[in-house]
Amino acid sequence: ALLTMKATVIATFLGVFLTCTYTAKEPTKKTKKPKLYVPQIDCDIKAGKIINPEFIAKCPPGCQDVKYRVYGTDIYASFSSVCNAAIHSGIIDNTGGKILVQKVAGHSGYRGSFSNGVRSLSLPRWRESFLVSEGKPRKGVTYPSTLEYSSSKSTAVKSGNDHVNVPTGDAVRKEYQTSPVPTPATQVATTTPTPTTTTTDPSTTAPQPTTTPPATRTTAAAAKTRPGLHRVRDMAFRSISTSASNRNILRHNTGIQRQEPVATFQRAAGSPAHLAMETDLWKPGLSLFETGFSSKEEVNPKPLESISQGNQKCKVDLSFLMDGSWSIGKRRFQLQKRFLGNMAQALGIGSAGPLMGIVQYGDDPSTEFNLKTYANSKDLRNAIEKIQQKGGLSNVGKALSFVNKNFFLDANGNRGGAPNVVVVVVDGWPTDRVEEASRLARESGINIFFVTVEAAAQSEKQNVIEPNFVDKAVCRTNGFYSINVPSWFSLHKVVQPLVKRVCDTDRLVCSKTCLNSADIGFVIDGSSSVGTGNFRTVLQFVANISKEFEISDTDTRIGAVQYTYEQRLEFSFDKYSTKEDVLNAIKRISYWSGGTSTGAAISYASEQLFSKSKPNKRKIMILITDGRSYDDVSVPAMDAHQNGVIAYSIGVAWAAPDELEAIATDPVKEHSFFVDEFDNLYRYVNQLIQNICTEFNSQPRN
Repeated sequence: ALLTMKATVIATFLGVFLTCTYTAKEPTKKTKKPKLYVPQIDCDIKAGKIINPEFIAKCPPGCQDVKYRVYGTDIYASFSSVCNAAIHSGIIDNTGGKILVQKVAGHSGYRGSFSNGVRSLSLPRWRESFLVSEGKPRKGVTYPSTLEYSSSKSTAVKSGNDHVNVPTGDAVRKEYQTSPVPTPATQVATTTPTPTTTTTDPSTTAPQPTTTPPATRTTAAAAKTRPGLHRVRDMAFRSISTSASNRNILRHNTGIQRQEPVATFQRAAGSPAHLAMETDLWKPGLSLFETGFSSKEEVNPKPLESISQGNQKCKVDLSFLMDGSWSIGKRRFQLQKRFLGNMAQALGIGSAGPLMGIVQYGDDPSTEFNLKTYANSKDLRNAIEKIQQKGGLSNVGKALSFVNKNFFLDANGNRGGAPNVVVVVVDGWPTDRVEEASRLARESGINIFFVTVEAAAQSEKQNVIEPNFVDKAVCRTNGFYSINVPSWFSLHKVVQPLVKRVCDTDRLVCSKTCLNSADIGFVIDGSSSVGTGNFRTVLQFVANISKEFEISDTDTRIGAVQYTYEQRLEFSFDKYSTKEDVLNAIKRISYWSGGTSTGAAISYASEQLFSKSKPNKRKIMILITDGRSYDDVSVPAMDAHQNGVIAYSIGVAWAAPDELEAIATDPVKEHSFFVDEFDNLYRYVNQLIQNICTEFNSQPRN
């Protein structure tokens, strides 16, 4: 009986255990991970149009096409076609497939390359980037089955067999969500379609401008304690014989700044800053933050009185780098502020015109206010009056690096369609090197102007760290980007000349690259010796070169002339404004046949093509011929060179080497090429483009 009872208890226990085990496994089966629902996107969809910061999507077949532009290599500008970028990176091929896209921050430059049958283009800078990888979900991330687009229109998105209309907008969206944007897997995902109202939140979408009110000053580094003040030059009392010794002391030694006699510099009695300027002499015992400058006022600027449209003929995004070093002194710092206020007034600040921010530099740079802080000249001038001197050295190179990385951002009011301009005001000379920082800034698309005041005298030049620093810093050395002022008391005279230059957007070419800044004219030999088949090969060579450039009305433009004894304008620079139209026009050029008058063809191209080139374009002539000319080529070529035309000569078969050299710009070996037969022309496509870009980066721009 006892054994029977034990058996009964054991059996009962096992039954309960098995029941519990089965019950515990039941939920596991029910909560099986659902299959990922992958939305499909079209070939022309750009990453910047999709708000989701990370997503998996399916690309259709046929996206490997030049009309779907790609910018960058490995890291792509969000202006690129998502699917063609995936082909370029080797994640998928032209048959399509699933890809994983991750948004990342913008870059200061994107390098073009040829990969997997796709030619990506170079781009100086863009506000947002993205990465492409194999379309497998990352662990711990839930991906959306419906993509959210930035367009204000309702966008149809293909997702499997369904066709879903996704209403989108800039502020509030109503939609049915089947899964949230990528979130950690530990969060509960909504699986039942529920009407929700979502507000666009920059923190959950692709990198967007912050909505936090702009602070009037953001320091690049922690404020350094001041070991002592540099002795300041006193312009009103120094003589030529003492200028060298004074400046040498202030650049290399520390000491107590002498007070400057108030009587030597008087402002009008009605000036709002009159009393403050005359009595606010620097007290040696004060720190930078004990001079009456309110930190509360610093962080929370007063509301703008009004928003002005501004001077619409001068739409530029402008940053002034003001010298706050000890070398400038208190009075000259006030003169500098007056100059900046006059610039703000003369420019005509406004939302549809120029916008202006200020960065002050000393040991370290700091933003006094950015592009969107003030939208009219009056508010801007009032803010300039309140700027306090930082002190320190004159580290201009560090300031340019700071501006390049931090100032021209969407969050700071950068508008994208307006040229980025930096005006550097320097007292004497910088205390660090500027060449490398300037080069990187220019390559990022920033136009740099230098206003140097009281440049180094002959006896002082031995103390300059980087001789000819202005020529090394600016885009060109013919004086357009640099102004030297002999005295701080003459600074007001350069306001109007500087405004004129800053607003001359046709000459602001530092934001251009070798691929988007030229007028390229092809001069094509159509003589009888070429033949129909070889002529088609020449046209293919012309097309292969043309498609490497960024073609539009404002970027590179293409024109073509064919010649025999006579000349024919096939199409002018302003005829076609898209790459597709240009390539189709090249295909349509018909073979002419006749003699070979190359000299006359060069003169014709100079008159019909390059005389109509825009002032901010580089004029490049590429001439292809297969024989000796019946007329002289040296005089027409020399005339073209003198008019700023950069000439490349391509000779085939029986072309005369002496004529090719006469046509080509110096150095000849970089501008003249020869192949023994037409089928070998393709070998020089990359070399030719590389030489054009190398020359663009090394010579003053047109």
